[in-house]
Amino acid sequence: MDAPTPPLYIDRPEDVAVAARALAGGAVVAVAFANFYAIVTRPDAATVRRVNLAKGRPVHQIGSITTAIGRIPGMYDWTRISPRLPVGRVRALMDALYGAGPFGFRGPAAERLPEHLVSVDQGLRTTQVIAPGLTCPSNAFFERALAETGSDHLYITSANRSRHLTGAAEEPAHWKAGALTADFAHLDDLVVLSHRDEAAARAAYPGYLTTSVTLLSFHAPEGELEEPPVLTVDRHGSLHLDEVRRAAAPLGLQVRLAGSARQRLQIREYAGALV
Repeated sequence: MDAPTPPLYIDRPEDVAVAARALAGGAVVAVAFANFYAIVTRPDAATVRRVNLAKGRPVHQIGSITTAIGRIPGMYDWTRISPRLPVGRVRALMDALYGAGPFGFRGPAAERLPEHLVSVDQGLRTTQVIAPGLTCPSNAFFERALAETGSDHLYITSANRSRHLTGAAEEPAHWKAGALTADFAHLDDLVVLSHRDEAAARAAYPGYLTTSVTLLSFHAPEGELEEPPVLTVDRHGSLHLDEVRRAAAPLGLQVRLAGSARQRLQIREYAGALV
């Protein structure tokens, strides 16, 4: 019988290097991401389609991207932001929210981003950047993976099977590596880069649920004449709407829930587990 493979940890540089090389070779990496887990891979279309199928999603579902924290502004085309939204305010809000913890922004996509990572809204190409925040050690993994792949962005998706596959009303993201591994046992190239202490990781983000990030759109402010400009929460996830508003208000920005975000994402429950 083969010896069990030792675990890989996000705070161990040699493990980060192993996972980054595996990702560059085409592997699917489940990575410790703030207080939960995310799936990250190369950003090419074939790999994105393969992960969609592994999750039970429609094969051509558009993907989100991630990158190291300092590279995030370069994922957007700031020349296409509405003249009603001063770039400085939006960038300051981005810095504040990513500085605090995991979050997502949707905005005008940089021209170089491929079509399978871009969605068109009101005639504008947009992309979603999902990041774990400034202090998460996964930033070192992203930097290493970017260097290994020669890209400036990676594909990211929630660490869960799709509700299209399971039939559940909602399939929350995983925050325990063991359960995640069991859900994706059908992937023979899955690499798990885990939290060394999952309870400590959760405790490090007391204001955040252990679920997919809240997502804020800034590419199409609501109301042609309304002041301050209104940004839209497209997904009400780990950070509560009130906290997003607290960050936005001093910058002269309003925040509202989109109709599709009226219900906040659920937390995955595990038998016998304490949140």
